[in-house]
Amino acid sequence: MGRVTSRPRTHARRAVLAFAVAGLATSALAACGADEKPPAVGDVLRFQPAQRKAAPAVTGELLDGGSYDLAAQRGSVVVVNFWASWCAPCRLEAADLEQVAKDTASLGVTFLGINNRDDRDKAKAFTAARNSYPSIFDPGGRVALGFTDMPPVSTPATLIIDRQGRVAAVVRKATNIAELGPIVREIAAEKAG
Repeated sequence: MGRVTSRPRTHARRAVLAFAVAGLATSALAACGADEKPPAVGDVLRFQPAQRKAAPAVTGELLDGGSYDLAAQRGSVVVVNFWASWCAPCRLEAADLEQVAKDTASLGVTFLGINNRDDRDKAKAFTAARNSYPSIFDPGGRVALGFTDMPPVSTPATLIIDRQGRVAAVVRKATNIAELGPIVREIAAEKAG
């Protein structure tokens, strides 16, 4: 008996894969205008001003009482961080977020936490120990669901909203001072339009 080989199948699979990759690359390039840079691919997405979409309405009850409305922050850069007390990466990034909030406050930057899928008491304990900025209590994830036109929001995730209320950047992972600080400063330095 002769030996069975899968070489023809392997070549066919490679050809199909190469065709699919070429098609995706062509589509991606065709979607980009000649004067616009596409957002970076990966965990950090940055959008040029002409590419930015308006953030959805972000309103809700704050963990410590009162309410919040993102629209009232127009003219400020707002860093929105999605977090939960049970999320280990959220605990790791909390001190860095707090430091960037303090370092950029004089630049007209405010921070907002969105606590989702969490227990209110645990969330309050988390913020009491880690954050000075307000957090919306959103146990059902309603706020995150509002970002339907944006890249997927996970926990943790951080969105930077520019002074015109548009999503300028998305960090789809835990972040740190070295990564987040320069992005926030760059967006804060943009002229209000």
